[in-house]
Amino acid sequence: MVYLNFTDLSEEAQNRLLELSKKDVERKFGDSIRKYVRENYTSFETTVEEEAIRNLYSYKFIFNI
Repeated sequence: MVYLNFTDLSEEAQNRLLELSKKDVERKFGDSIRKYVRENYTSFETTVEEEAIRNLYSYKFIFNI
C-alpha cells in the first residue's frame, strides 16, 4: 500500500510514484524484461517505463485527508 496526503498529488509526487514503480518492476520482472528486449529488439528503459505505468494500477493507495 502507498500512503499519500491528499495535498501531495503534485507532479513531483507522481514522478516519485513512477520511480518507485520502475524499481518494483525491475526487481520483480527484470530478467523477463531483459529476455523480451533481446528477443524483440526493443528498448529496456521504454519497456520498463510502460510496465511501471501498468504496475501503478496494481497499487492500493491510501489518502490521508
